[in-house]
Amino acid sequence: MSEQKSGSGLEPNVAGFLCYLLWWLTGIVFIVIEKDDKTVRFHAWQSIFTFGAISILQIILNFIPVVGWIIGLILWIGSVILWIVLMAKAYQGQLYKLPVVGDIAAKQAGL
Repeated sequence: MSEQKSGSGLEPNVAGFLCYLLWWLTGIVFIVIEKDDKTVRFHAWQSIFTFGAISILQIILNFIPVVGWIIGLILWIGSVILWIVLMAKAYQGQLYKLPVVGDIAAKQAGL
């Protein structure tokens, strides 16, 4: 593990983990408080883009009776699995990039 702390005062792996904790909400918090550590900013941006899109899609699916609800349930289960994987990878200090969203997040973070 790195001896260097992030701008939040946390170890970068802990800050990265926390970026995903409350989906896009904690991503926004870490974008605001983290100015220096590009890895933490990457995790924050990836959290915002990934879980922001999932949240919007869930809202849309809730308006579609039966089929939308079933698809929404499947999406929710997949989202929970993805959430756990992303938190675990961030805590392990890995820069795990999701397809498409990971590249956008890396660009935003300056990686």
